[in-house]
Amino acid sequence: MRADKTNLPASILTWAIVILMVFPLIWMVLTSIKPQSELFVFPIKLLPEHVTFEHYERLLEDTPFLSYFWNSVVLSVATTVVVMVVATLGGYSLARFKYRGRETIAIAVLCTYLMPSVVLIIPLYLMMVKLGLENTLTSLVISYATFALPYALWLLRSFMAGIPEDLEAAALVDGASRLGAFMDVILPQALPGIISTALFTFILAWNEYLYALVMVNTDETRPLTTGVMNMLVSSFNIEWSLLMAASVMMSVPLLFFFAFLQRYLTSGFGAGGVKG
Repeated sequence: MRADKTNLPASILTWAIVILMVFPLIWMVLTSIKPQSELFVFPIKLLPEHVTFEHYERLLEDTPFLSYFWNSVVLSVATTVVVMVVATLGGYSLARFKYRGRETIAIAVLCTYLMPSVVLIIPLYLMMVKLGLENTLTSLVISYATFALPYALWLLRSFMAGIPEDLEAAALVDGASRLGAFMDVILPQALPGIISTALFTFILAWNEYLYALVMVNTDETRPLTTGVMNMLVSSFNIEWSLLMAASVMMSVPLLFFFAFLQRYLTSGFGAGGVKG
């Protein structure tokens, strides 16, 4: 009983923090199902008197929301695949192979991640123009990789450094090639770290706004972040009901991934803290 009383303040504080963090999400969901007439009334009521899904219907039927949604899916998946392929191979190289300048490369990668991504916008934009890739999702995939790859590479390098080399050595002694040992031994062991890093990369690409605002400016190529802002927010008016409905639908994929990959996320970032 004494232990319970001792933990009571910590439990209250924990629940207060949780409620404080979750409340904006609850408000967002409830606002998205309120009729327009209940949005700006006083006193403010948390729960809607009449539940409606008209905002979702308008969003899906009268706006290019689904086009933006598809662009974000393609963009986030493509960025995640590119970054994870390069980061997995690069992290393995930095963790296992001995060659001159290996530590210098690792430090340079970390310093690249610490650099503010905003300083690369103009050089990257000019590069995309020279390559004829302006206003394309390809330009955003390349741009997102520039600031997602350094962190992913550093994290996977640390994770793979924590995998015992004896496991790989045993596979090589049994006749496996270096590639075979990597595929059959290293990848299964590194799976939690790979999944957690991939989730981080996906979230980064899904939520990114500044590069998308600069690199693309047509409805055919806009992702959700800039598309929704351009569609529902102006200097004179904000479509709050549609904005809340769009925010809810934008959050669904991330909540889905977190729900099913939570155990990998926890174990991956915990193991990724191992010093290489």
